Amino acid sequence: EDVDIPSRRVLITGATGLLGRAVFKEFNENNWNAVGCGYRRAQPRFEQINLLDSIAVHDIIHDFQPHVIVHCAAERRPDIVESHPDAASQLNVAASANLAKEAAGVGAFLIYISTDYVFDGTSPPYKETDVPNPLNLYGKTKLEGEKAVLENNEETAVLRIPVLYGEVERLEESAVTVMFDKVQFSNKSANMDHWQQRFPTNVKDVAAVCRQLAEKRMLDPSIKGTFHWSGNEQMTKYEMACAIADAFNLPSSHLRPITDSPVVGALRPKNAQLDCSKLEMLGIGQRTPFRAGIRESLWPFLVDKRWRQTVFH
Repeated sequence: EDVDIPSRRVLITGATGLLGRAVFKEFNENNWNAVGCGYRRAQPRFEQINLLDSIAVHDIIHDFQPHVIVHCAAERRPDIVESHPDAASQLNVAASANLAKEAAGVGAFLIYISTDYVFDGTSPPYKETDVPNPLNLYGKTKLEGEKAVLENNEETAVLRIPVLYGEVERLEESAVTVMFDKVQFSNKSANMDHWQQRFPTNVKDVAAVCRQLAEKRMLDPSIKGTFHWSGNEQMTKYEMACAIADAFNLPSSHLRPITDSPVVGALRPKNAQLDCSKLEMLGIGQRTPFRAGIRESLWPFLVDKRWRQTVFH
């Protein structure tokens, strides 16, 4: 249903990142006036804003007067958070709290992107009302960020999502697509985690959920609080790698499933499956089948079709 609001305005933080690009595109292609901001990779396409600079944040929000702010910017790499805890906390917690305050100041609806890693993974699937218990510092900072935005602006929506993939600029942008080289180079065996249960989710689907949530909110002010969205195909990294091989008719016999829990890096929850029925009951949602989504995301990086990359990029 169309909401007739002249020039609906949305501000997207982290618009240069994997999710932010998809969110920007989704709103932009659906009659929203979208402004994206980023930091290192912002120009020329997006506004360059350091989210830790509260004056710059205040100015862009007061100048643009967005109806909606989708806050995608975060330090989302668990191992980096462990090694740089202060910087991660500044971005994931302090900057989010400030953004929530500024959103309240102009009456903007803030969607704060959070993570399934707020749960310990011992009793899935998790509803929005289940008590979080993050195992690693990344999950802890995102949970603190959730609390900070809701304390500073009770009109906020928190959207928890799991591992993401989509149209990447570099394979390392996603924990899913980064496996492609190991899949393609079948001359050497590759160990793949077959312990942690994941639910790979396409950024296009999350972007659609953000837009649907924003549009519903414009009709219904009770749309706020915590929500979950996720793909519904349960896979370990090993199973994802096999599905990727299958999608491109590549061999997978060199991929070795490792069923022990990982001993290095930040602790990961075994299965933090999110229950998405709350959004589904609102008629919100979109899911791209993994094989179709991963083929679309990865074919530009297919080595034996290297010429395609120049056409595609």
